[in-house]
Amino acid sequence: MYVSSFSKAKNKTLKSPAMESSMAKQKMAVRSISESVYVGMCLKMGTPKQVASRRDIVDLREMLEYNKMMKETSTAMLSGSKREGFRSHESDSDTMIWLNDHRVIWDFSQVQFYNTQEDAVILCDSSESPPGFTLLWLPLERANSRVISACVRMHGGLYISSSKYRSSFIKHGSIIHGPCSSGLREGVLEYDHAYCFVSDSWPPSASSWIDRCQLWPPPHVVNDIVRNGCHFVAIGHKLGNHLDNEWRVSFSQAEYKLVCSMNHTQFLTYGLLKLFLKEIINKGLRDEDKLLCSYHMKTTVFWAIQQNTQPHWRPQNILGGFWVCFKLLLKWVYEGVCPNFFIPENNMFLSNIYGEAQKTLFTRLYRLYKTGITLLLHSPSISSYITNVLCNPRLTICTDELILVSEVELDKDIFEEIYENDIIGTLDIHTCEKYLHAVEQLLSLPLTQYHIVMLQKLTASIFQHSALFILHNMYSYTGSNKQLYIVDKLSCHMLKLTAKFGYVSDMLYIAMYYYKTFRYREAISVIDLTKVKLARPYLMYWSHVDRERYTEAVGGQSLSTKMRQAVAQDICLNNSIFYINELMQEQQCSKQNSWPKLNIPPLILLHMLDFLCSRHVDTIRAQRALDDLQVLVHHDQGQLVPAYLRDISWEILGICQQISGNLHAALYSYQQSLRQYPIHKIQTATRQRIQDLHL
Repeated sequence: MYVSSFSKAKNKTLKSPAMESSMAKQKMAVRSISESVYVGMCLKMGTPKQVASRRDIVDLREMLEYNKMMKETSTAMLSGSKREGFRSHESDSDTMIWLNDHRVIWDFSQVQFYNTQEDAVILCDSSESPPGFTLLWLPLERANSRVISACVRMHGGLYISSSKYRSSFIKHGSIIHGPCSSGLREGVLEYDHAYCFVSDSWPPSASSWIDRCQLWPPPHVVNDIVRNGCHFVAIGHKLGNHLDNEWRVSFSQAEYKLVCSMNHTQFLTYGLLKLFLKEIINKGLRDEDKLLCSYHMKTTVFWAIQQNTQPHWRPQNILGGFWVCFKLLLKWVYEGVCPNFFIPENNMFLSNIYGEAQKTLFTRLYRLYKTGITLLLHSPSISSYITNVLCNPRLTICTDELILVSEVELDKDIFEEIYENDIIGTLDIHTCEKYLHAVEQLLSLPLTQYHIVMLQKLTASIFQHSALFILHNMYSYTGSNKQLYIVDKLSCHMLKLTAKFGYVSDMLYIAMYYYKTFRYREAISVIDLTKVKLARPYLMYWSHVDRERYTEAVGGQSLSTKMRQAVAQDICLNNSIFYINELMQEQQCSKQNSWPKLNIPPLILLHMLDFLCSRHVDTIRAQRALDDLQVLVHHDQGQLVPAYLRDISWEILGICQQISGNLHAALYSYQQSLRQYPIHKIQTATRQRIQDLHL
């Protein structure tokens, strides 16, 4: 009997060669599917280089914009998935904004670190708040007027009400969205601003997190996180005693540093969980029934990495990492406890995942769990990468990012990111000087190639905006001719530096300057040179590029060289400065409708300037320039005149036709402008121009 039992056990334990072969094949299949999913996630979310460039470009922008030399009264920090390096239509781009002269302390003894004549000191009072939340008390009862007006009297002291402070930023057209003031444009979320306070000190309630960081993140990341403190966002705990007055402790800055310390497989696992949430868990649910959010997904990844549940995070086992996180999430829903990564006592399920809602969610998730990893076949973004391997078991998957995304595609991604983050606005000479000192300071830091090219473009923008500010004010200048000559020389020099450091198309700013100052022949010389450069067969303008010729011409060269020799971008006319008198109506109208600038395709502006300047020196050339402009606007298929810039492009054609005396053609162009997507909000100016035709 015992022998028989032993034999049965032995038979169960020992595997036949056929079984071992079958298991090996299954492991290989799972490995191949994992690699294929990794590739799919790289193509959807970004390769290591794409993600690194996105983060570095935003980091550099903020390092310059909020450098101490700028002495800004407040600081804004991009947060959310866009800051973390994700780029998709769903990527949220929350911005946290705090006053630099208001500091939160955890203990009154910390007041010694601040000059109370300059800084408003705010003291945390967590005695009556749930973990992760606090009241903010003004012990000295000194703060700016907005903060004081948001205060309430409690326990004999002056406390800042989170709901009052949050409501004070609500403007026409904006709504309250969690702790944020959110703006909508045509029903689409345009911005999400969280007005908050900052503390330079690490919360005592999160001290256990430091002790927990034995394996991850590395010590230098832990030290950096602790040294940078935390923030307080304006929202109370739903089950707390002071919902309208409490503030939530926010670790957004720390979370960003944690996401940056992930390897790429870990980052893509986080991205896969976000897709799983959006495309599978929450699919078909009403907004009020969506109990899980992206933050819960991020928290599961943090815990899974720190607990070392998955020892190796590599492309070959991204599905294993995903499954570890899913099981952890399932456990949390079953128990009704989702511990905050920094303050585990803060159960993030407490206010909404309990009772029947909890049971329903667990049932939904457990049904998916029983399906196994094939549940991802329900994800439109990922399913094809799984079926490819299932249908072709011998398929070899390459996870090398150099193969996945070409140099041209990577460059396109980088230059679009640089364009979006070129935030330099109108500058006076004093601000320009402060910016240049900040640039000098940044150059002494260890910079990546992405930092360097972003800093180069921002420096070009500093020179450009400063020069055009000078031009704008030259007409009210009352100094001597000699001083006017010096100012003019300085402006020209700055614009030439812009062209030297910036995009190929930035030469058009020099042409605009010459036109504005009646130097038509000099402007035409610059236009001719720019025309040659913009006609280069390898030029990149948004997604329009000949990949082979671009690679032949500048492949392998620095991003700095590529930008100067092979990249064109739209010309931005800040609506606070009138660059070309003929566009003054459009700029005024756009500004009145709260739109900051006109974005003009470079070739549209080139032909316009060519026409305007040539009218004064060569009428035949002027007609040729107008003909070129008309052909471009009428026949371009979205390559050189993007669809979203067609309102201003048709408008410019109409203006030039009206100046030339072809009023019927101008009428047609203005009518076409009104039919385009009104991105620049210039319709009132267009209608006025139609009236002025008197047809």
